[in-house]
Amino acid sequence: MTERFSAREAIALAGDDFRELPVPMREFKPDGPLSWQGYDDSRRRALTRTGEDESVVCGTAVIGSTRAVLIAFEFGFLGGSLGARTGDRVEAAYTHARAHRLPVVSLVATGGSRMQEGMLALTQLQRVARQSALAREAGLPQIAVLRDPTTGGGWATLGAGADVTLALPGAQVGFAGSRVRPSDADPAAYTAEAQMAAGAVDAVVREEELRETLALWLTLLTAPAAEAEGEVEGEVESEAASGGEVEPVSPPAALGAPGLPATGWDAVRHARSPERPRAAAYLDAYFSRRAAIGGDRCGGSDDGMLCGFGSGPAGRTVAYAAQCGTATRPAGYRTAARLIRLAGRLGFPVLTLVDTPGAANDAQAERQGAGSAIADLFAAVATARTPVTTLVIGEGGSGGALALAAPGNTWATPDSYFSVIAPELAAAILKRPASEVRDTADQLRIRPQDLVELGVIRGIVEHAGR
Repeated sequence: MTERFSAREAIALAGDDFRELPVPMREFKPDGPLSWQGYDDSRRRALTRTGEDESVVCGTAVIGSTRAVLIAFEFGFLGGSLGARTGDRVEAAYTHARAHRLPVVSLVATGGSRMQEGMLALTQLQRVARQSALAREAGLPQIAVLRDPTTGGGWATLGAGADVTLALPGAQVGFAGSRVRPSDADPAAYTAEAQMAAGAVDAVVREEELRETLALWLTLLTAPAAEAEGEVEGEVESEAASGGEVEPVSPPAALGAPGLPATGWDAVRHARSPERPRAAAYLDAYFSRRAAIGGDRCGGSDDGMLCGFGSGPAGRTVAYAAQCGTATRPAGYRTAARLIRLAGRLGFPVLTLVDTPGAANDAQAERQGAGSAIADLFAAVATARTPVTTLVIGEGGSGGALALAAPGNTWATPDSYFSVIAPELAAAILKRPASEVRDTADQLRIRPQDLVELGVIRGIVEHAGR
């Protein structure tokens, strides 16, 4: 189990110069809206124990160089439960964030909704969800940090609903709290690490790395800054939110061998070469620093699809989705679609790197919804709100590769190919012997120069050394 920090300790761990927001006032009759006997006494004891008069502390703080709204839960106050007064404070914090165009960071530690306020407490989740949705519409980044424990409605709104979800090691995370799960439930399934493996958490971050990690994310998700009238204390807004035009990025230079392939089969061999640079090498060369999202928010993740945001040329933030040369799993396609839509909301251009023999086609991939996942990525690219630029850096295997490619803005490296189907499979379907695979590769016209001539790609990028 991770260490349980108070709300103020969590705030100090995350940032500096904390300024608490004014507290909305709400009066209840004795023992609350349900006249729950002993409720007022419980609140008084919680105040004495924690020094807080409610389960959440809201204000602004500077994290790195970015001022953000902080929503910090105090688990020591009635288990960090959400009541009507909690909802008032969270709503006021989001209202302040929209008014001053500040990102929102939630430091979550809650057991769920407050029983002593009944359905009135449960309906606070609808208020919180609406405020989060309004922040998304305004193009404001939202980051959640899951502390121990994060369960119930707090997980299902501020936690799982954030753009980026981080967690402290060993934190208990799950919709069901420890006292309401089935008696035979595996406790390991309700941890930050398990949620990350299931694609619900982007990263598990150690306490000593939290401030630096939050600072990097906030820098990336609030840059490039648009100078706005009335800007104060480092407040920033994205290009999309300010109505600015987002320009596409230029594709990275090629890192592999500069020569073009003489034949279609040469193109295949070059693309499949173990010495050819993979996605990580291109990302390292293109970005000065980057931060990754992970997981499709539907129960899966795919290590063969790298997604995130990085600081590109001239310090400009660019979103990226990159295949790593393996067959792409359904979770990989869903994560890429999530990335492209998030980039659109925040106003950042997207760079995609194509490198896959094709979509995973095993039985498990079919059970995980391969077809619908690929369809969703096609739709995300087709309806992207910001420009998408694609570079084919290796194998471009059929629809599993095309789903990640930008129509009209796809480029290729000299050591790549793009094909409707792998030459071996084409020969098999046509009932040709193995000896005709190379000729089939030529017939498919899959070389980069063929693709330019056919109008499939815009051009071949030059080698980095030229």
